[in-house]
Amino acid sequence: MFVLYAFLFALVVCGLDLIYIKTYQLESYKLKNTLLKLAKYDFAFGKKTPLKITKRIKRLFFINFLTNFVVFLMIFAFLPYFWQQFVVAFLVVFLSNFCVLLSFVLALPIENLIKQNYIRKAKKKLSKMKCKKIAITGSFGKTSTKHILYDILKEEFDVCATPKSFNTPMGICKTVLEDLKETDDYFIVEFGARQSGDIDFLAKLVSVDFGILTPIGNCHLQTFGSVENIENTKYELCENAKDFVVFNGRNKSTRKLYNRFQRRKYMVCEEGSFAYAKDIVSSAEGSRFSLVLDDKQLSCKTRLLGRANIDNIVVAASMAYLLGESLYGIAKGILNARPIPHRLEMIKTDFVTCLDDSYNSNLDGFKEALSVLSGFDGRKIVVSPGIVELGKQQEEVNAEVGRLVAEVADIFVIMNETNRQALLTGAENLAEIYFAKNREQQQQLLRKIIKKGDVVLFENDFPDNIK
Repeated sequence: MFVLYAFLFALVVCGLDLIYIKTYQLESYKLKNTLLKLAKYDFAFGKKTPLKITKRIKRLFFINFLTNFVVFLMIFAFLPYFWQQFVVAFLVVFLSNFCVLLSFVLALPIENLIKQNYIRKAKKKLSKMKCKKIAITGSFGKTSTKHILYDILKEEFDVCATPKSFNTPMGICKTVLEDLKETDDYFIVEFGARQSGDIDFLAKLVSVDFGILTPIGNCHLQTFGSVENIENTKYELCENAKDFVVFNGRNKSTRKLYNRFQRRKYMVCEEGSFAYAKDIVSSAEGSRFSLVLDDKQLSCKTRLLGRANIDNIVVAASMAYLLGESLYGIAKGILNARPIPHRLEMIKTDFVTCLDDSYNSNLDGFKEALSVLSGFDGRKIVVSPGIVELGKQQEEVNAEVGRLVAEVADIFVIMNETNRQALLTGAENLAEIYFAKNREQQQQLLRKIIKKGDVVLFENDFPDNIK
């Protein structure tokens, strides 16, 4: 009978433990980060970012169940009195996060073996492929540039690209093993990084032929420590690129790395460089501009919003041109480039216009989104929790964000607690400021304040592990 009791108790506790497991997933399976969260009893409540039932989560849940089952089996088998069993079982339930931590530790060697095997298979497949590999990194603009480059290159070539914002070893390996075909001419991959050495590892995994550096800023400053460390990490792509690298020159850090790089390279976006845009005419529907590319001029039209996206187009078009695509194919690809979901994506209805920039999380991107918002008619509403992972600069940057919002918006809806005070300080001159601690409150609030003809900018969106 005690086996049945142990099974039932373990099952119930494992259900409760899902909140710890979700926290682990949202912390990118980093044990140190999860330990800090659990030590503070700061758990991932809410449904904003649901638990993804991956194979890894299934393995972790199974190990956690076995751990709890063994613990409860010992309780019911070796403690003779009911009151003893009850007290100890209650303590185990109350302190179940320690069983979860033990499960994390037990799972790590298994996950590392699986990860290494996955990487080995991806490397083996890549070594047999004839396609050229194009890698993109930077602090922001990576995903947008990747999607634009894909839309341009596919006009004349067979192309594979990592989907959405996949930029980690497992995401890249998954794409290689499931999507990359022998007939593909180019494989476009995005590289993300949170610490030194991340880009070097990814570049060696993929064996990069061509590189693109998008603008560099203070994203993930909390883990990198300084912008210089971020620059050095992004430069790891340049060191590994076998052929040439294209640099977005409208950024101080990328210009610095361009001057540092001594092999084949191209500076773009700045007037007079290898490629740049001029005669830009922007509206709420997109932009028209002339693309100067290697002293050739091309008339272009795009549905993408904002000056930053024009720079992303210039970078992507430059790479496509250098890889042999025709000017006709480039212009057609720019025209057909699709708005990237959650990155200044316009969603228009008869009642209201929404600008979904919820995947943006940096100051430059925030400024760009506000610039686009200012070009619309009607009341302007900004919904944002501000920016995180800025270390000691976080309060100062978010106060600046609040000030910028106050210059453009009529209404500011501050989300979450994290940056609330700094945003309020910056936006103190704005007449209408509201606060919502979660998405449910946000929706209720917007239903009350939105009027026909309003334009609503959703800027950045925190997962459940940031309050």
